[in-house]
Amino acid sequence: MESPSRSFVIIVGAGVSGISAAKLLAENGVKDLVILEASNCIGGRIRKENFGGVSVELGAGWIVGVGGKESNPIWELVAEYGLRTCFSDYTNVPYNIYDRSGKIFSSGIAADSYKKAVDSAIRNLTNQEEADREGNSSKTTEPPSSPLELAIDFILHDFEMAEAVPISTFTAFGEREFLVADERGFDYLVYKMAEDFLLTSEGKILDTRLKLNHVVREIEHRGSGVRVITEDDCIYEANYVLVSVSIGVLQSNLVAFHPPLPRWKLEAIEKCDVTVYTKIFLKFPYQFWPSGPGNEFFIYAHDQRGYYTFWQQMENAYPGSDILVVTLTNGESKRVEAQSDEDTLREAMEVLKDMFGPNIPDATDILVPRWWNNRFQRGSYSNYPVISNLQVVRDVKAPVGRIFFTGEHTSERFSGYVHGAYLAGINSSKELLEEMRKDNKRKNKSQSRVLEPLSALTECNIPRQ
Repeated sequence: MESPSRSFVIIVGAGVSGISAAKLLAENGVKDLVILEASNCIGGRIRKENFGGVSVELGAGWIVGVGGKESNPIWELVAEYGLRTCFSDYTNVPYNIYDRSGKIFSSGIAADSYKKAVDSAIRNLTNQEEADREGNSSKTTEPPSSPLELAIDFILHDFEMAEAVPISTFTAFGEREFLVADERGFDYLVYKMAEDFLLTSEGKILDTRLKLNHVVREIEHRGSGVRVITEDDCIYEANYVLVSVSIGVLQSNLVAFHPPLPRWKLEAIEKCDVTVYTKIFLKFPYQFWPSGPGNEFFIYAHDQRGYYTFWQQMENAYPGSDILVVTLTNGESKRVEAQSDEDTLREAMEVLKDMFGPNIPDATDILVPRWWNNRFQRGSYSNYPVISNLQVVRDVKAPVGRIFFTGEHTSERFSGYVHGAYLAGINSSKELLEEMRKDNKRKNKSQSRVLEPLSALTECNIPRQ
């Protein structure tokens, strides 16, 4: 192993939380820091890729929560840097549901099924609240069974489009959502944050405090400091470490803690639910699907829940791109990640031919992100239930000695969102700064106790004039 590199603070992970935390620390005079990032770029689960001649967002792609009584901090950054976005209107989604023969369900049937699904979700929520108060198991309503019911259930619960109950993001920041449609990418905001405290030139980060392709495998914590060891046997030592890896990574065996984290911490981490959210991009030689107002999204009703259910055309974001996106989640995401792109393309084309007929053109290209199999992410975002024990979130966030934790999964109000990650980084760095102040006070007090008897001894031996 090489000789240890010494700094005051180590930050593990250069996603939104890690960068926002480092920025605040630097603004408060803590510039002796190092950021260890496992991948080859900053941004974490915000990542773009050129596909079909345009920049598409593989991970986070929306600014969720705009137009409310409070200002979404990510929306403020979008406005500050002029990032191009387009409004996502979901109001017509329930009326663009196709059956397997290509027919659209009538608006009356779709509206009735949608209302029943919302009512059922609210009843389940009420039953869960009562069960939690009384310590009993909750009573659930009849689960969805028909293809239409399954599709609507997927829309309500998996796509985060139409929540049956209010959640903090929409209550605080507003109900509108905007899709990032900028060639610079959503991660441009992360780079602009980094520019405030890291050395950059011509859009590239040159600062040696940012270490890309440094995979952290061990974190040792002692009373006096921390030691971090990377996969290539580099050693970094510091007074504190701020861990901003995803909850999926914390649940995996990528990073080992020595000594092991306490049981209460491990139990809280294991209780967190991780959602896998996969946007599959398909490029076509020309557009064959409906376009115009109310046709940005369309739904496929299948007897297997979540089977290529939610489709989006990219014409609003990138006119003339001829790209469709289909969203899969959880079990379907993991299934598709495990198979070849050729098999996924075949399945997707079969679904599109069910909806739009056998004579549509074949896709010329496909892009399948694999967030679950990415060992540096192990999922897309945390998915706490609407009714959750806040103590679990607080335990996940709570520091262990000189090890602090941050990330969207540590946000009590906004877990799962980019603004949650951003605010979590700020909050965690504030807590770290406060701990530094307390530590300095303890040191100063300890030093004064040592100096007091020495001072008294010196005064006693002052020679008389």
